[in-house]
Amino acid sequence: MPDVLSELPAYSPIAFARSPYARRIDAPHQPTVVEGTESGETAEASIEFVEGIPAAAFRDLAGFERIWLVFAFHRSEGWKAEVRPPRGGGKRSVLATRSPHRPNAIGLSAVELVAVEERILRVRGMDLLDGTPILDIKPYVPYADAFPSSRAGWIDAIDAAQGQHSAPGPKRPRRTPRGLG
Repeated sequence: MPDVLSELPAYSPIAFARSPYARRIDAPHQPTVVEGTESGETAEASIEFVEGIPAAAFRDLAGFERIWLVFAFHRSEGWKAEVRPPRGGGKRSVLATRSPHRPNAIGLSAVELVAVEERILRVRGMDLLDGTPILDIKPYVPYADAFPSSRAGWIDAIDAAQGQHSAPGPKRPRRTPRGLG
């Protein structure tokens, strides 16, 4: 096998997320799961491009209803082979979950594109923390990106037991016992 690691490019953010979520416990687990968030509504946010990314690179996104954000989980603190997903069911293989704690802390999120402005994309349905580095943006193309009849492995069993789309909202922090904080 060739030494591909030495040939990999270094990645730099092209933009940063500006969202109402400062802490992980405030953000929804998925863009469409807002139950348990402070407002209980889909958040509006923005994607602010860094200097050096010309408007010509994103102007034709206007007219797309949704976009994919490829981003870095910049607050990830390492990873484990198995994690406990928020929907329960015991430990699962990290690569069979959407855990932010991954071998490469890279995430993918589909958000609604509200407007394309001079240096900013206005979006709705953000599940990213404020300041999250955006590595790439791609248009959501329904004929190529949607497979509604696809099986979802262990998630199908959770749906059968708890009801479809039963994902919980954000967890609240544990209360500190009196006298300890």
